[in-house]
Amino acid sequence: MRVLHTVVGGLAAVVWLVLPWMTISSDVPVPAAPTHPAAASAAAPEQDGTSVADLVLPLVAVGAVVVVAGYGYVRRTRRARTRTTPGGAAPAGPAASPLSELDHQVRALLVESDDWVRTSREELGFAEARSGADSVAPFLRAVRDAEVELSAAFRMRQQYDDGVPEDETSRRHALAGMIGRCQEAGRRLDAEAAGFDLLRALETADGLGEALEVAEDRFRALAARTGGAGATLADLGRRYGAAAVDAVIGHAEQAKDRLVFATTRLNQARQAADMQEAADAARHLRAAEGATAQAEVFVSGIERLAADLASAAGLVPAALTGAEAELAGARTGAGDLPAGELHARAAHADLVLTAVREELTAGPYDPLGALRLLVRGLAPVGVGRFGVLSVAASLVARSAVAEADAFVTTHRGAVGSTARTRLAEAERLLAEVPPDLLAADALARRARELAERDVRVHGNPVAGAAEHETGAAGAIVGGILLGAATQDGPPAGFGGPRTRARWAAPGSPGQAAD
Repeated sequence: MRVLHTVVGGLAAVVWLVLPWMTISSDVPVPAAPTHPAAASAAAPEQDGTSVADLVLPLVAVGAVVVVAGYGYVRRTRRARTRTTPGGAAPAGPAASPLSELDHQVRALLVESDDWVRTSREELGFAEARSGADSVAPFLRAVRDAEVELSAAFRMRQQYDDGVPEDETSRRHALAGMIGRCQEAGRRLDAEAAGFDLLRALETADGLGEALEVAEDRFRALAARTGGAGATLADLGRRYGAAAVDAVIGHAEQAKDRLVFATTRLNQARQAADMQEAADAARHLRAAEGATAQAEVFVSGIERLAADLASAAGLVPAALTGAEAELAGARTGAGDLPAGELHARAAHADLVLTAVREELTAGPYDPLGALRLLVRGLAPVGVGRFGVLSVAASLVARSAVAEADAFVTTHRGAVGSTARTRLAEAERLLAEVPPDLLAADALARRARELAERDVRVHGNPVAGAAEHETGAAGAIVGGILLGAATQDGPPAGFGGPRTRARWAAPGSPGQAAD
């Protein structure tokens, strides 16, 4: 249309320019000039005026056309520079956040999202104990959906830490994808929070009373197990040495601390329920449930390690025999390795076998450590994918992943995103078909190291809290600071970012916004 307007304007200008010449060359007779001198002099100005008017009008038209055409060109150019359709540059908008700032936001969001899932899973266990598996099925699906989204976010984070992708624009998109996954995980949990509250019915006398009974029964059963866990840990140390139980040293004491805290909160919940203060009773109950769940993680960790060490001790002799047989076959069989390199790797494997045999005869030893040494020592030769060594690798990897997960669960108030990312990647590799057992074991051990470093950097919350409290209560509160519940903050439970703090006291910092 702009081109058509320009053409029409140009034609009009041409008509205005040609019109005077058409008039001059007309065949119409021109009357003779008057003979009177005065009349001639009077007629001259009139003729001159008519000629000037005939020339000015076309010039004005041409100028107008030029102005209109110039305006259209400028407007078209400006539009082409600012349009967002293909072929034009994107419109100027607010400056994007620096990549480092966005990366920091993603790290914090990954930690928060992991906490949403973990605390939701914990409270779901108490609801299932009271209402049954069928009643909690919709909420279990929500937790699993959130776990899938979070796992994808952690997978993207692992690739990001490995340098994939490389260019800044793609890395920015990857960070945005992680944010989207975490937000979706939180949305799934938030969407079911209201229904979950209806299931628990903690605001009613009957619902609160039943929930208290479930929590107290679980507390009493766990208290009995905690006493036995301490004796089990001492026996493991005598049988297998200190190195074998290093991962669970202090777990029995920390479990007792959590149970003391749970006792206090359960008593407060009972008192509030008797006074018909349902909101306060529910808050105390949820804090007690969180402490009890963490205490169970500590106790279960000792029990699981005892079972893993017993299994590993029975497997070591068979693993040694199987490793020797597979190594002999690798020496004589045709493989992809050059003869010289195969000889060097086989010699190293022989040293590993010798070291494990010496450990077995030297006294108490760590069976899991011995299996890990065998599996890793034989892997460069290309053996251990099947048979007894494969079973040994699976036991070692699953034990390492479980230990790292337990540590993150009970210290999540201090553990950062990197340790959680490595743990999530180890879990993913362990769930693959076939699983990458060696990589899963290495990543799980690395996750544990990073988590312990985070706790050290975070400081000693027990000592900090003890300065403001008296006696054992201060240590208990400080220990809980590393977990989900705190003395002053709201107890966390089932839900995402918008609903997980809904049990906070009105006006408290943790009060969830609608």
